[in-house]
Amino acid sequence: LEVIKVVATDADEPNSDNSDIHYRIIDQEPKLPADKLFEINPNNGVIRVNAGGLDREKYPKYTLVVQAADLGGEGMEGETKVILTVTDSNDNAPAFTQPLYEASVAENKADTLVVTMSVTDGDEPHSPAWNAKFTIVDGDPRGLFTVKTGTNKLEGIISTVKGLDFEKSGKHTLMVAVENEVPFATPLPTATATVVVTVEDVNEAPIFDPMEKHVTKREDLEVDADVVQYTASDPDYVRKQQVMYRIIRDPAGWLSVAKDTGLIKVKNAMDRESLFVKDNKYTVLIGAYDNDEVPATGTGTLIIQLEDVNDNAPTITERLIRLCNKEPASHLLAVTDKDGPGFTAPYSVSLQGLSRSNWTARMNESSMYTFLNHN
Repeated sequence: LEVIKVVATDADEPNSDNSDIHYRIIDQEPKLPADKLFEINPNNGVIRVNAGGLDREKYPKYTLVVQAADLGGEGMEGETKVILTVTDSNDNAPAFTQPLYEASVAENKADTLVVTMSVTDGDEPHSPAWNAKFTIVDGDPRGLFTVKTGTNKLEGIISTVKGLDFEKSGKHTLMVAVENEVPFATPLPTATATVVVTVEDVNEAPIFDPMEKHVTKREDLEVDADVVQYTASDPDYVRKQQVMYRIIRDPAGWLSVAKDTGLIKVKNAMDRESLFVKDNKYTVLIGAYDNDEVPATGTGTLIIQLEDVNDNAPTITERLIRLCNKEPASHLLAVTDKDGPGFTAPYSVSLQGLSRSNWTARMNESSMYTFLNHN
């Protein structure tokens, strides 16, 4: 490996013995790990590495004394010092400060710090040969964890990617390897460490299946009739807890739920035409909770599609009409019905009481309006 070239000049006649310069190294400091680590080409002054053993971490600098002499090296002499600085190469593998790390993490928490792993490296600080790079090489087939390098470049920070599930696995054993940002200059063993993560059990809320349940019922379903049984399961099956139910949101107050079974019944008469019904659908929020010391509550949504029945009579929009008694004109009255299609128009109309002797009423062609005429 060529290191540097030294050049000496001679004022004597060119191409003569008096200007024929030869070079040699007469001293090396330090003389470690060997006293002839470098050699010089006697003819052109090129200095090369002569033997292996350069180690920046032990001997970062060498001083050479180089002699130049004319008459083919036997004449007049001159000397110079050559200072060589040994640059770093990645000849030291990073090493963990401990072989085993243990940590505990509560279940269901994503992006949570698990453990910080420290390493050491003998190469030049803050160089690519010193900066560490970590990899999880075993124990994480589902990708639950991630590892990244800390800002000081000598720490591996392991975090959760997804929430851990105590019921699926209460313990995870990871193997983590560390390398540098650049490859090793010579083959070196890769350091590894083991991380044992214990998952802490927490009380989880019961889960409805499905989260949104749809049923269809007639709007005139009688009070105390069954609507549906809507149940949830507790993911904490190891705890063997009881699941109980309550209604969280029932805008019209039409329903009740059995605490122990989740059976939903009609408590008060339902009405498809109510302001609480949107697009024929009535939405209720049901809660399921466990009997832990600090209960956890899950929710499910019940959507009842209400089938229409003919429970509303048609009405005349105008409740009071004023007419001239001398020359009463015909009057057009609008008829409406809150019920849906099939229970509305066509309508029929008839007069009641004494008004039948002086007035007549009939529906128009659309059967949506009635004509009121004076006889």
